Amino acid sequence: MAAVLDRKTHYLGGPFEKDNPTLSSTLPPTNQSNLGIAIIGLGGAVGTTAAAGIELIRRGLQPTTGLPLAEFADLDLVPYTNLKIHGWDLFDHDLLTAARVHRVLDREELDVLANDLSGRRPWTAVSNRNYCRGVVGDQDSTGTHRELISGIQQQLDAFATDIDGRVVVINLASTEHAIEVADEIYQRTEAFERALDENHTGISPAMLYAYACITHGVPYGNFTPSRAAEIPALRSLAARRGVPVAGKDGKTGQTFLKTVIAPALRARALHVDGWFSTNILGNRDGEALRHPESLQNKLGTKGDVLTNCLGYPVEDHLVKINYYRPRGDDKEAWDNIDVSGFLGHRMQIKIDFLCKDSILAAPLAIEIARCLDLAARRGQGGVLESLGVFFKAPMTTDGREPIHSFGEQQTELLRWLRESSEMPTAVAGKFIPRPD
Repeated sequence: MAAVLDRKTHYLGGPFEKDNPTLSSTLPPTNQSNLGIAIIGLGGAVGTTAAAGIELIRRGLQPTTGLPLAEFADLDLVPYTNLKIHGWDLFDHDLLTAARVHRVLDREELDVLANDLSGRRPWTAVSNRNYCRGVVGDQDSTGTHRELISGIQQQLDAFATDIDGRVVVINLASTEHAIEVADEIYQRTEAFERALDENHTGISPAMLYAYACITHGVPYGNFTPSRAAEIPALRSLAARRGVPVAGKDGKTGQTFLKTVIAPALRARALHVDGWFSTNILGNRDGEALRHPESLQNKLGTKGDVLTNCLGYPVEDHLVKINYYRPRGDDKEAWDNIDVSGFLGHRMQIKIDFLCKDSILAAPLAIEIARCLDLAARRGQGGVLESLGVFFKAPMTTDGREPIHSFGEQQTELLRWLRESSEMPTAVAGKFIPRPD
């Protein structure tokens, strides 16, 4: 029997709708509709910063500084003032309490939003201690995989109804433990779905959320290093269903600067002999990374970019991440780069980036959500390679090595945005030209 979906939650006109004739629509989704961003990890430092930041912008109390696409007002992206944020978390604190715990925003900024944030509590997130120790305490979600997926989808439908708009999902949860994905359940959709039916322990919370979104027609972005929509079983499912997905692991600070500087060093023929990187941070993300299994996921995405940007491997490329509680969200990323120049003379470059982790991450998560929505309204599904500029380990349609150079990635993003903004809107399997 064909699926019947709430049109407020779902995007029409893609392959999924064409395979389900019971879906119908009379009005095209536009960039003036409300867009809900359902955040996995809403009560974290990044989630609360995004929620508070959008509300401050909506009220005209803060500018759009730090939002990379704010200057492109002519593109067909949903305005920031039309964004509505909610989501899931492992802690049930209201957003005001959570934001005060994280200490990213000033007390004066939070006091202005006290009434709004104090009345918003996250939905209970899917939890599994086998995948994220050190954050969830003794909590484990009850219910089968299928029951948890159904619950996620019901929450998305209710959110869409509440805001009278569409919904996308962004994963901002703490990093899960690394998973070896050679097993058949990660390679083929049919095997993955059988594993769901069997409540296979190899399926993580991140994968449950990704599957729930893809099979419900909801775009999904993974800002974490956790394994999710990039596994072949879900990547191919997203392509067949025509649902946009993007990821993974947001490129915000140290790796962002690496992908800017390394191509410039290559262009000037300065050979990188070694690159030592270390980080200290004291937020919840750092706490999760104290566990070796989660740290392995993070170091994998941070360490892969140099060879791609330089065109040769750097034998002495060392990356360290340290949890240092007093620093909170005020992360410090320090780099030492040893280079050889003309006539073999050696030089050094030192970088000390004293940043606020969530102030860098929150605007990128917001822009990813707006881009996913644009893709869905244009009938584009599957992996959005053009969003690679936002990620340390960009997904590709066939799993091949992505481009990491920031300049090349930014050029591709702007090309895609221009082309997508000029495309007609997809409605009921047909395209409706944009109004003048």
